[in-house]
Amino acid sequence: MILSRLKNLVDKRGLRGALRELTARALCSLRAFLCPDALLHPRRLRAHICALFAGDFRRVILWRSDFGFHVPLYQRPQQMARKLAALGCLVLYEANPRLDGTTALRELEAGLLLFNGKSPLLRLLLRRELRRLDAPKTLLLYSADRTLSLRAVKRLRRRGWGVLYEYVDCLDPQISCTSRLPRRIAERFRYVMAHPEIPVAATAEVLRQDVLRRRGPERLSLVTNGVDVTFFRTWEPYVFEPAFQAILDRGKPIVCYYGALAAWLDYRLLRQIARSGRWSLVLIGVKYDGSFDRELRGTAGIDWLGARDYAVLKYYARAADVLILPFQVSELTHATSPVKLFEYMALGRPIVSADLGECRRYRSVLRAKDRAHFLYLLDEALRLRDDPAYLALLDREARDNDWREKAAALLRLMDGKNTAEN
Repeated sequence: MILSRLKNLVDKRGLRGALRELTARALCSLRAFLCPDALLHPRRLRAHICALFAGDFRRVILWRSDFGFHVPLYQRPQQMARKLAALGCLVLYEANPRLDGTTALRELEAGLLLFNGKSPLLRLLLRRELRRLDAPKTLLLYSADRTLSLRAVKRLRRRGWGVLYEYVDCLDPQISCTSRLPRRIAERFRYVMAHPEIPVAATAEVLRQDVLRRRGPERLSLVTNGVDVTFFRTWEPYVFEPAFQAILDRGKPIVCYYGALAAWLDYRLLRQIARSGRWSLVLIGVKYDGSFDRELRGTAGIDWLGARDYAVLKYYARAADVLILPFQVSELTHATSPVKLFEYMALGRPIVSADLGECRRYRSVLRAKDRAHFLYLLDEALRLRDDPAYLALLDREARDNDWREKAAALLRLMDGKNTAEN
């Protein structure tokens, strides 16, 4: 397991880059563990915690993982955390020391606290103050998290915490960039399937059906991913860098994908789009594994921009004529509810996708039967770019999938209510 993750890191960064990365991670982890704020000023920190915990909260929600908050693309964890806080919860979100810094505790928004989970002293202080809060407490357990042990989950349950399991993506080693499914992921899944009293929010119908087969319909809801519609409809002046402006100046229609550049993409399709010469193919995102370099290195007609921060990504995507989901069709991708799908809707740009299970739920998505059909649908999407009826459909389906409604569905599930589809 560790060897496969190291291999993936070397594939992405090279040997020297991997060594620098591992060194940086080790130093960040050490500083986070020592946590000078907690060691040197425990009384001041406790007073700070008390002040942040003052209030009448609907529920306390704990999110523990090494996923981090300040990653280039906001995903389900950050979006749910923000919306749950906006709905009156106190949300404790664990920081990734390398991405978020090693400060003991800081408030990101009202009710949303980023905390250093590596510090034993800070965890002790938090635990003491949490006992004073009367609000019900729930651990939000993310299925793809590799770090939280089953022992820790059981310990929280013994202390009176509830658990809500978010079943996100099928349990496949590709998601973790490992040769085998990480043991902790598998252990937690088996535990949840053996305890039907633990509520489960499945993000895709395939996953919901899997839970139905294993333990029945109790405490189970379909809660797909969503979009912050207001954010994707708020615009300020933005100036593109010369490299992207040069793409715009070519005058060709732009086809754009943003997200992880990983083995589940259909690289053969991307090469066909690029070689047609009819489109400017723009890819935005991080190299999740070594597949991008293996498959597309040296391919003419592809503009890879690297990652763009979530705050500005929408400007690049809105500059495109067509937004795409060029995934291979597989068990893995059929079980995926792509966050970018709903963001594409909110951006008001035509969407062309492989024929994925979750995309069949939405009329605004043009689904391709094969690669040749995908290329044909790019032209159809270009025709729809300014079609009033199609744009109205995109708007309606985006608004139907706002993150606030998804967070409300999770709260209903925590309260013991199976929800309708969300």
